[in-house]
Amino acid sequence: MNKYLAIDFGASSGRHIIGTKENGKIVLKEVHRFDNGPKKKNGHLCWDTEYLFNEIKKGLKKCGEAGEKPDFLGIDTWGVDFVLLDKDGQVLGDPVSYRDSRTKGMDEEVYKIIPEEKLYERTGIQYAIFNTIYQLMAIKKNDPEIMEKAETCLMLPDYFQYLLTGVAMSEYTEATTSNLVDPKTCQWDYELIEKLGFKKSLFKELVMPGTVVGPLKKELKEELGFDCTVIKAASHDTASAVMSVPTTDEKDNLYISSGTWSLMGVENREAICTPESHAANLTNEGGYEYRYRFLKNIMGLWIIQQVRHETGDKYNWDELSKMAYSKLDFPSRINVDDNCFLAPENMTEEIKAFCGRTGQKVPEGLDEVASVVYQSLADAYGRTITEIEDIVGRNFSAIHIVGGGSMNPFLNSLTARRTGRRVVAGPGEATAIGNIVAQMIKGGDFKDLNEARKCIYDSFGVKEYPADGEIIAGGKL
Repeated sequence: MNKYLAIDFGASSGRHIIGTKENGKIVLKEVHRFDNGPKKKNGHLCWDTEYLFNEIKKGLKKCGEAGEKPDFLGIDTWGVDFVLLDKDGQVLGDPVSYRDSRTKGMDEEVYKIIPEEKLYERTGIQYAIFNTIYQLMAIKKNDPEIMEKAETCLMLPDYFQYLLTGVAMSEYTEATTSNLVDPKTCQWDYELIEKLGFKKSLFKELVMPGTVVGPLKKELKEELGFDCTVIKAASHDTASAVMSVPTTDEKDNLYISSGTWSLMGVENREAICTPESHAANLTNEGGYEYRYRFLKNIMGLWIIQQVRHETGDKYNWDELSKMAYSKLDFPSRINVDDNCFLAPENMTEEIKAFCGRTGQKVPEGLDEVASVVYQSLADAYGRTITEIEDIVGRNFSAIHIVGGGSMNPFLNSLTARRTGRRVVAGPGEATAIGNIVAQMIKGGDFKDLNEARKCIYDSFGVKEYPADGEIIAGGKL
């Protein structure tokens, strides 16, 4: 029986989860969990990649100590962030977070070279000021010496696998978040890259999930006392999460990967790069087996997470949900996708300020603030469904919610009522499951993704919320 390790990085935490297939079902075991988050360094919000790699090794050592030595492992992270390496494989500059403000004005610099509508037509990726294309432009403009010395650009999951194996290899699903990949060829758009003034030699040929990277480096194998094979998972965490959506119905496959971000969309076999999808700011990110994740990035649970942190995490998710439920009649709403909510000094005050400057009633207590956030998020889901249905030309009877947010009965039931769609919630560990499933298909435990998805449903089940059901007051996230 093979053991598969998912090293799953979120923007606020990471985890090592072992997966096996036992008696026809997928069984998970968490071995290690650790905190994550960008920290201020040299005036920027940065990732501590040295700390994160040490946590990777710490988790691997725990696997060995627990008798859970993996045969295979895969890594996934959030999208868009990267490192630049010099000729000796050393990181140049700091690994800056997508939440940093260095990209301010860089969209205008890019559009001097290629207009926004032409960029979308060419890559199919929605506008977000933190996309890799704008981060690289910031380096080119502000730190040209770094760009000059750079020999390799690796997205973060590719970089961590490079540290494990010594092999520099770029994975497709993660790369598509860069806004530099051609959705027709599913390779880097080298003509665009050169047009923007970036060296095309920085970018390695893209490989698909399931590609074998190689064994652990000799010194790491000796340090751990075991070896395993590193495999490319669907390295973008949303791509892995979407793999775990427990449905094989390609016509009714609307999903939300619900966590710090809410990624809402459908799987398509072809990219949609039309003026209509551009106007709706919908994206065509890469998926498993050249599927396209036609979706919208919605600022998800990040907002309420920050509000909770500002109370010193005094209240649990059940308590916050009940507070929001008690103020369902509170009328104000925020635009959850407004850039003001990306990284404010104080989220609670930013919510109040937004309501004030838009002429709405300003929430006072935590109960009213929570109500504004949750209801605004559910309303955003409703608007996005309409946009997606209009563009793809089909209607959806259900929303499949996976990830941490699927464990919140209040938000799930509120979403069902506000969107008029049945909500099918689960599994909660969607990203880790998708990561493991990509490895299991390569390892021969499943013949394809459809077989794996049937097993996910059988293994973890779902909870359903009817469109006309009652809104549930509480629920633990």
